[in-house]
Amino acid sequence: MSGDARPPLPPSTEESARLKVQAAEDAWNSRDPERVALAYTEDSQWRNRDRFLTGRAEIRAFLADKWRRELDYRLRKELWSYAGNRISVRFVYEWCDAGDGQWWRSHGNEQWEFDERGLMRRREASINDVAIARAERELF
Repeated sequence: MSGDARPPLPPSTEESARLKVQAAEDAWNSRDPERVALAYTEDSQWRNRDRFLTGRAEIRAFLADKWRRELDYRLRKELWSYAGNRISVRFVYEWCDAGDGQWWRSHGNEQWEFDERGLMRRREASINDVAIARAERELF
C-alpha cells in the first residue's frame, strides 16, 4: 500500500482539506492501528505530546498501546487551516483510563504535512488532558 495514492492529493482546497480531516477522524475512531497507520508514509515523522516516532511500525505500535489504555475512545476533528500540502486541525477526544476508570477529555492541535501521494509524512500534535466525570461526557 505504501506506493498507492491517498486522495485527495495536495495542494489542498477547503473541500479537499475537510475530506482529509473527516477521513482521519473516521479512521482514528475505528481504533484500528493498521487502518490508521496506512495514512502515513513509511518514514513518517511524528511528535505526539512528548513522544517522537518514526515510521509506520512505530506509529502502529504506539496506537495499539494507546487504545489498550484509552478505552471507549471517541474523537472529533475540526479543520483549522490549510495551505499547499499542509493542514492544521484542532480536536477533542474522550476516553476512559483502563487502569483506574477515570474519564478524560483531551484537547489539542495538529499540524499535518503530506507528500505528493497524499500520505502524511509529518504530524505534530500538542495535547492537554482534563479529568471529567462520566456524566460530563459529550462525544458519546
